[in-house]
Amino acid sequence: MSEISPEVPDNRQDAPSHVDPNSTRITKPGVKRLVLTLSVLFSLVLGFPFLWKSVEIYRSSLPFGEISEMESNPSLSFPCRFQAVFINFNSNPSPNHLQLSILDKITELTSNSSQCGACANDLALSVTVDSISSCTQTHPTDNSNYYRCGAISAVDFDFSNDDDDGVDELLESVLGVKNVYSVVVVNGGGEGIRAVVGKYRHAWIVGSVEEEEEESVLVSRVAEIFVKMFVNGGTENGLIHGEFMPVGADRRIVLSFNLLNAEPNDWVYDWDFQRVDETLLAPIIKVLGPIANISVESQVLYHTPKSSFSYWDEKWKSYIFSTKDLPFFVNSNEWHLDTSIAAGGRYVPSAKECPLSLLLPTGEISKTNGFISPMWGGVVVWNPPGCLNSETNHPSRHTMSREDLQAVFEVFMGQFRQLFGLKSNNLYIGASGTYHLLPSGKGFTEWELDVLSRQFACFNLHSCATTLGSLSRLVQSLPRMIIMDEIGKLVQFSLEAAKLAQSNASLGDNESSAVSSGQARSLAEDAFFHPSIMSISYYSFEHCFAIYSPFFLPVSMHVLLAALREWKRYKQEKAKYTAWKAKVKVES
Repeated sequence: MSEISPEVPDNRQDAPSHVDPNSTRITKPGVKRLVLTLSVLFSLVLGFPFLWKSVEIYRSSLPFGEISEMESNPSLSFPCRFQAVFINFNSNPSPNHLQLSILDKITELTSNSSQCGACANDLALSVTVDSISSCTQTHPTDNSNYYRCGAISAVDFDFSNDDDDGVDELLESVLGVKNVYSVVVVNGGGEGIRAVVGKYRHAWIVGSVEEEEEESVLVSRVAEIFVKMFVNGGTENGLIHGEFMPVGADRRIVLSFNLLNAEPNDWVYDWDFQRVDETLLAPIIKVLGPIANISVESQVLYHTPKSSFSYWDEKWKSYIFSTKDLPFFVNSNEWHLDTSIAAGGRYVPSAKECPLSLLLPTGEISKTNGFISPMWGGVVVWNPPGCLNSETNHPSRHTMSREDLQAVFEVFMGQFRQLFGLKSNNLYIGASGTYHLLPSGKGFTEWELDVLSRQFACFNLHSCATTLGSLSRLVQSLPRMIIMDEIGKLVQFSLEAAKLAQSNASLGDNESSAVSSGQARSLAEDAFFHPSIMSISYYSFEHCFAIYSPFFLPVSMHVLLAALREWKRYKQEKAKYTAWKAKVKVES
C-alpha cells in the first residue's frame, strides 16, 4: 500500500493569476549559486600568480646599461708624450715655430687614420733648440720628464760614425724616460740626411741643414718617426687587421719547434734545444709577458719528406723550389706538427735534393730560405754544410752547431715578428725618406712593445664590448633564458677589468692596460660560452603553455563558462523581479 505524502502549501497561491512566469518574478532571486560559481572562478584566478611563480626561470640581473655604454664607446685614450731636440743649429730656429710645424705634420699624417690605440686625442710635444750659444725650448706641463738643456753636449756624442749601438746607449742614458718618445736632430755629419730609430724610445737624425727647405724636410721626418714608428709600429694602418694574431682570449701561445729529418738514411741531425730555450727564447718570452703567456715545446722527427717537387738548377748549383710550391711544401700526412699558429719547422732535406733553395719571384735565391705556411707557421729549409760532397753510404748522426742555430733562430724571429704585424727587416722606407731600425737582442724594441701593448689592449677591449653586447641582446631577446649567478659575476668582473684597462691607459701604463684588457676579454667570453647557457639556453612561453594547458585549460574553460552562464541567469531573474515591482507600484 503506497503512502500518501502530505500536502505542501503553495506559497504562490496569493500570486495573481494573470502573472507570466517567463517575464515576471514576484520573489527576489537568490545569490548563493552566483557566489559559489564566482568563488571558484576567483580562486582559480588568484592561484594563477602562484602557479606562474612556481615555474619562474631564475635570471641573475645583468648591468645592461653599463654594457650598452661600453659597447657604444669601447675606446682607450693613450697619452703620447713627444719631444724633439735640435742640436747645433746656427740659425737658432724658434722652438714654438718648430712645434707648430711638427704638430701640423702629425695632424696631417693622422687625419686619415682612425686606428685603435693611437693617441690623437691626448698628444703633447716639447721642442728644444740646444745650440752652442743658447738653449730655448717650449714649456711642457712636466719639465722633469723632458730634455734638460745641455744634457747631450755634456756627453761626448759622435753621431758621424757608424757605431749606432753606442750612440743608442748614450742617448738612453740621457733621454731614458718611460712613455716619452724622443727624436734628436743634429745639424752636421757630412752630406745627406741619415735617420736611425733606436732600440729604446728615441731616434736621431743627422745631416747638414742650411736652407729652409731642408729644415722642412727634417720637420717632416721628425713627424713621420713619431707617427709611423712610435705610434703605428712601422705599418701604414697599424698592426691589427680584423684579428690580433696570434694571441687568443686566454693569452696563451705555444711555440712548437720541430726539427725534420727528411731521410734519416742519409743523415740524422739533432739540436741542443735546452740551450736555445735558455739563451734565445727566454728574453723573448719575458718581454712579451704582458701580452701573451708563452710556452715552448720541441721535437725531432724522422722520415718527413716534403710534398712538393724540386729540380736541379745549374746556374745556382742547387735544387730549386719556387713560391708556387709553398702551399704544397708541408706534408700533413708525414709531418706530425703542432697546429699552433706559432709552430715552426726546421726542414733538413735528403741527400738527393741537397742543397735545397727557395727561388723568389724576382729570380733571386732567398737569403733566409724560409717562409710562413698558413695554418702551420714558419718553415726554414736548412742545408747541412758540405752536403754536395757527402758520399757516405751509412747514416751519420750530427748536432747543429751554435752558429747554425743562431742563424736559423734569427729567421724564426723575423717570422715571429711578422705574425705580430711588425717588420722582419731593419729598414723602413717612408714618404720622407729611409730609416734604419736597430734590432734588439730581445727580439722586440721597447717602442715596439709599447705599440703591441696599446694595440693588444685596444683589440681586447673592442672584443670584450662586442661579446658582452651580444650576450646582452641575447638575454633580452629570450626572457625565459636561465641566467645563473656565476654568469652575472663574470659579466661584472669583466666590466671592472675593462674599466681598469681604460684607467691604466689614461695613465700611460701600457703593460697594465694590456693585462687588464686581456682579463676583461677572457671573462666576457667565459660568460658568453657558459655551460648553463649552452645546455639550457631557452625555456619559451610556448613550451610552458604546451605542458600545462592539458591540465588547466579544460577546468578553466568549464569554470569560466559556468560563471558566465550563472551571471547571465542572475541578471535575467533580477530583471524580472524589478519589472514586477515596478508594475505593482503603478497599480497601487
